[in-house]
Amino acid sequence: MIDPNKSRRASFAVFALLYFGYCISYIDRSAIALSLVAIGKEFHVGSAALGVVMSTFYISYAAMQIPGGWLADRWGSKKVIVVSVAFWSVFTLMTGLAWSLVSLIAIRFIFGLGEGGYPGAAVKGVTESVARADRPKMTALLMSSNYVGSFIAPLAIAPLILLLGWRHAFVVAGCAGLVFALFYLFAVKDTHQTRESTGRSSRIDGAATRALLKMPLMWKILLTWFGMGIVNKGLDAWMPAYLLTERHLDLKAVGMLTPLPFVAASISTALGGWILTRWFDGREKWLMAACCAISGFFLYEMYTAQTVTGVIACQSIVYFFKSFVFAGVFALPAKFLPQKLIGTGAGMVNFGGQVAGFVAPAVIGVLVSVTGNYNAVFGFLIVATVFALLTSLSIRLVPQADTADSADSADPRLPAPRKA
Repeated sequence: MIDPNKSRRASFAVFALLYFGYCISYIDRSAIALSLVAIGKEFHVGSAALGVVMSTFYISYAAMQIPGGWLADRWGSKKVIVVSVAFWSVFTLMTGLAWSLVSLIAIRFIFGLGEGGYPGAAVKGVTESVARADRPKMTALLMSSNYVGSFIAPLAIAPLILLLGWRHAFVVAGCAGLVFALFYLFAVKDTHQTRESTGRSSRIDGAATRALLKMPLMWKILLTWFGMGIVNKGLDAWMPAYLLTERHLDLKAVGMLTPLPFVAASISTALGGWILTRWFDGREKWLMAACCAISGFFLYEMYTAQTVTGVIACQSIVYFFKSFVFAGVFALPAKFLPQKLIGTGAGMVNFGGQVAGFVAPAVIGVLVSVTGNYNAVFGFLIVATVFALLTSLSIRLVPQADTADSADSADPRLPAPRKA
């Protein structure tokens, strides 16, 4: 007989490791934003070229979202997680060894391929160990790690850059990731093998997967996060450079101020799944649409702020409300998809955000190069919030009572029930 307390402890331990792994991934990817100014000086390139460096990662990262989730559904979360963490850590280390702009772009592209398998596999790993009713809040709680990692990144990376230089900072971060991959390999049980040994089918249903990829509800969720992902990735990538060049702060001050909005974001994302489940079951789109509108308003306030304190305060409010949307777009698929498609579904949603991660830094880099300032940048970000608001309002939601039962009998080949 399985000890429930032991099972809960094991589930918590796996969740904690997946949370920590996500933090490492964001530290590794955020390091490039803090290094942009130094990289530009060393390689003698401007904002447009640096925008390409930022965006290249997101091309490959986005491309791997759905395949990475599918691989987790097919082979189990553990295998994909270990390979993904080890792969991206090697290329984090190699970022510090780049010898030219072209080599840096190539390394960042391959880096994205490695890291792209992690999100879907991590969501899959969490949902494998919790009850169906708990999936939305636990998934949202897992996603809050994105902002905790982004909060930690400047505090960890900025001192390393100041002490060792940007190249050695990447070497240290890559080595830390390799240690984590080895620990996860030996510490976590492969639940995929357990399911096979007990006779439970883990075979992917090709027709169900194809139907999932065509499901209008999933595409509306994806597009909502694409719109807010423009804001998310645009600010993540360019705020350090904006504070350094437009607000004339030094790297030490940027390292201290940049984490503050991520504190607000981590809190709202962690609470988001619980709030959606507790008070907005079947009405999630209204909360997400309201948060899109509030984010757009405070983006404008951020643009017009006269002081650095005002900029950071408004950015923190933007991050707080956009992160409710972030929680919602991942909690919704966890709510109605069957377990066998959770990885693919999570990868599909994250694909929208990562396409935004490719588009936003590149567009912002071009806008800054052409105009010489950030005025048009804030207009671009506000338009993105309007797009997200409209797509979120188009979502027809699946009430909890109409979703699959605890046996994961939902089949996306059937039309999703709509709330009147």
